Amino acid sequence: MSGHSKWATIKHKKGALDAKRGKIFTRIIKEISMAAKSGGGDPDGNPRLRSAIADAKAENMPGDNIKKAIQRGTGELPGVNYEEFMLEGYGPGGVGVLVELTTDNRNRTVSEIRHAFAKFGGNMAESGAVSYNFSKKGSIVVAKSAAKEDDLMGIVLENGGDDLRDDGDYWDVVTAPPAYEGVLEAVKKAGITPESASVGLVPAVYIELEGQNAKTMLRLLEALEDQDDVQNVYSNFDFDEKILEELAG
Repeated sequence: MSGHSKWATIKHKKGALDAKRGKIFTRIIKEISMAAKSGGGDPDGNPRLRSAIADAKAENMPGDNIKKAIQRGTGELPGVNYEEFMLEGYGPGGVGVLVELTTDNRNRTVSEIRHAFAKFGGNMAESGAVSYNFSKKGSIVVAKSAAKEDDLMGIVLENGGDDLRDDGDYWDVVTAPPAYEGVLEAVKKAGITPESASVGLVPAVYIELEGQNAKTMLRLLEALEDQDDVQNVYSNFDFDEKILEELAG
């Protein structure tokens, strides 16, 4: 299983966040507000905001919530003063982990993330120690049952995508960030519904873990995702999907 879309497909299969819609809403609202703050409240001229609104609609977030989140970001409504930053660390076996955060209390958040790393056999790292191995890419994950390889490859080639990767039960359409929206739109117009779609940080090199190390790494990633101030978690962790079956059992 390639590491690029791994964590997205793990979350989909395990349903790790399905029962936490409130937390999903909180994260998206933060992202909408920060996107509006940094790039303005008009989604037509703000790709980050446009993407965040699309995520909100995909989760059936009420339009009024979206509007208020934008207004808090632009200053039209009072809101919390959030700070965005990224922490880096290592999990079991030296696997690299990047954690994107949005918080109103940096010290509290850093302490919580450090505790999660320590609890599951990891540790924090200096800035740049892990991130050098990652680059920003778009990922559109499609179940193999939903699309044929030739059809998806045609979309990739015709709309400026970079690659189509075989990811076990899924196809992973990889794009440069500027091409992401166009490729995603083309996938949907072809009647194909993605399992997940996002722009994120992709590792150049992966580390495969087995046995207990793999199980502990999965628990670390879940613990990080469960933190309220965490927006995204990225890792170059690779593993055999049978580990998921063992954990589920």
